[in-house]
Amino acid sequence: MDEQTGEPIKGQVGEQTDAPVTGTADSETPNDATQVLAARVEALLFLSPQPVSAISLADACEVELDEIGKAVDRLDEQLQPGRRGIILKRVGEGFTLATEPSTEAAARRLLSKPRTPPLTQAQAETLAIVAYQQPVSRPEIARIRGVSSESAVQSLSERGLIEESGRSRFGAAIYRTSLLFEKVFGLDGIEALPDPSRFDPTPEDERDIRERLLAAGEQRAEQ
Repeated sequence: MDEQTGEPIKGQVGEQTDAPVTGTADSETPNDATQVLAARVEALLFLSPQPVSAISLADACEVELDEIGKAVDRLDEQLQPGRRGIILKRVGEGFTLATEPSTEAAARRLLSKPRTPPLTQAQAETLAIVAYQQPVSRPEIARIRGVSSESAVQSLSERGLIEESGRSRFGAAIYRTSLLFEKVFGLDGIEALPDPSRFDPTPEDERDIRERLLAAGEQRAEQ
């Protein structure tokens, strides 16, 4: 309050005005229903290798078609070219996610890198011997396999799945599995290795193991 005029001072704490309170409408907040649904649609499109129709999206999200339409419009607005690394595309009667056109050159360079081949039979046998007999020397590996394992040991070392841990009293290199090996196979430690006498892998298990080993090789090659 102004002491001379008795008029209230503008902006004084505690004074109330008739000016409207500005804020963000519910339709613009990141947590509104349309935005939540748009995020869900984005996740579904990301997971699907094929375009997904609006009807399929509505069924998966358990909402009405008009709600999917609003969510798709919101997602399309957010994924306009130049804003993100992906864009929303309509393909036939469905929707899919695609890379932003300006990323094509970088994507080609990345995907043109040669893939590390999967482990050979000799490498897989050698890795199993090191895993279950470690620390183990190269001559011991060859004795167990019945053939020379020098090439297999070298390849596994280059991929980072095994590493030297010292020398035997005869001067031979001794090998053990690496931390990368434990990470690839999801082990908390060597003691977590499965009992080989009880291991009877299904075709799915075998495929999963091959994929893990391939990923290990690729990870090593990128370092």
